Amino acid sequence: MKSLRLALPLGLVLLSSMSFAQSQPQPLSDAQKSFDEMKTLAGVWQGKATINPPLKDADNPLVHVSLRVTSRGNAIVHEMKEPNTPDDPTHDDPITMFYLDNDRLLLTHYCDAGNRPRMVGQLSPDGKKLEFQFLDVAGSTQYGHMDHVMFSIVDSDHHIEDWTYLEPGDKAMHAHMELTRVK
Repeated sequence: MKSLRLALPLGLVLLSSMSFAQSQPQPLSDAQKSFDEMKTLAGVWQGKATINPPLKDADNPLVHVSLRVTSRGNAIVHEMKEPNTPDDPTHDDPITMFYLDNDRLLLTHYCDAGNRPRMVGQLSPDGKKLEFQFLDVAGSTQYGHMDHVMFSIVDSDHHIEDWTYLEPGDKAMHAHMELTRVK
């Protein structure tokens, strides 16, 4: 009976210390830090796009970008569109989703070329650039596919996006967008 009286308090102490150890905050992974940095870009942005090589009839077009945290903080939706385009199926704007997959920050780009490339993100040591490298693609690459993305955070109201698209024959097309927060 005496051993039971000693065992019970000892067991409670052990359980409470295990519970305390589990409730201690764990250090953030690099992927989580990168994802948290992407979340700071939530909002509506606009700016000019420089495309190289230049497109016919597209001299530094104005672009609107919206980034929205969704799915209870588990995903970010990025939508790029030309200003004054209606929200209807005739103007299919590319959508990119950012999300964590275990220890990786991934993006899936739902391209108007009809495919879905995935890329893996890496935050620069200074925390100001997020670079996404090509991982794989689902769907046809007959018309090419997105291959690389870089987000450079200037300050809370300015960021730069650089997108690289590989056309058939691996001919690269670059879009550089300097964006200012609208809201």
